[in-house]
Amino acid sequence: MRQSSVVIDSKLPQVGTTIFTVMSKLAADCGAINLSQGFPDFQADSSLFDATARAMREGRNQYPPMAGVPELRSAIADKVAALYGASYDADSEITVTAGATQAIFTAIAAFVRAGDEVIIFEPVYDSYVPAIETVGGKAVYAALGFPDYRPDWQQVRSLIGPQTRMILINSPHNPTGSLLAADDLDQLAALTRDTDIVVLSDEVYEHIVFDGVQHQSVAAHPELAARGIVVSSFGKTYHITGWKVGYVLGAAALMAEFRKVHQFNVFTVNTPCQLGIAEYMCDASRHLGLAAFYAGKREYFRSQLQGSRFELLPCRGSYFQLARYGAISDLPDREFARWLTCEAGVAAIPVSAFHHDGRDERVVRFCFAKQEATLAAAGERLRAL
Repeated sequence: MRQSSVVIDSKLPQVGTTIFTVMSKLAADCGAINLSQGFPDFQADSSLFDATARAMREGRNQYPPMAGVPELRSAIADKVAALYGASYDADSEITVTAGATQAIFTAIAAFVRAGDEVIIFEPVYDSYVPAIETVGGKAVYAALGFPDYRPDWQQVRSLIGPQTRMILINSPHNPTGSLLAADDLDQLAALTRDTDIVVLSDEVYEHIVFDGVQHQSVAAHPELAARGIVVSSFGKTYHITGWKVGYVLGAAALMAEFRKVHQFNVFTVNTPCQLGIAEYMCDASRHLGLAAFYAGKREYFRSQLQGSRFELLPCRGSYFQLARYGAISDLPDREFARWLTCEAGVAAIPVSAFHHDGRDERVVRFCFAKQEATLAAAGERLRAL
């Protein structure tokens, strides 16, 4: 291995390899069923591939506009108007991104300066804090109450100060599957009223909400929309996580700042995939049917764990199921996840990985975005514990 002569003062000294990469590699090394990383093990609709290939064959293979092809931005505007009654200008208020993680990083880089504070809620998705710290910001932690994972808005009020530049919310929530309600958005609006705080809303699982509940989008809340950047993901919606295509919504003045960074860290997103998605999403049933599709998988996976010693926590959205394992083991969750992968043959994510202080509530996260055969095989192993 080549050695470097450069002394590196790391900007992220506490950051190692993401837990998702670690657990997926361990699953592969141990021959385990991988219910850790959040990606489907089934194919997307072939008509999406056909539309994308057709764009390639028609010669649409050069740089698209920086903000995204007009066809896709127009389709996004139509979808958002139909779902949330919100009118976003396709030219100035919608930008196509190289996935949601890039969108979140770019939004943070655009608005957070050195010394600024960003309030986040934990358990917290693992890309948020490194993005904040990379640009010199400081993450300020609000707790989602265990085991219902609800925000405490009085606590949030106490955390807001003169350095607060952004509040980052995530609903449906990864890893917990909890949801923000309309009242939560109202309280957030009240807390940020008459401030210059930007609300960054990670809504990548917006179409995966269960039990007849409606997703509460910042886009549908006029007061928050005026200060909000909303992030969504085609990878999550159309089972194409490897394509890394997402988008952001925001008022024109906010979007102008977002694009200043976007044009220099990504510039734009590949043309044929944008065109293929634009054609595919014109059939609204393809995203409107997603909740029922994943509700079926949720129920199937939960049925597979009936008779096991796992205690399943509520899952109101996303494609993740949390489970307590205290009746099986008293190991810390990272050790339990490793044991579960290598000895029981099913990989999961330890939820302490989503806490900055390693708080361990003896809970692991399973992904049920899998074929029934995969879930059944995993269930058989998990029931045996």
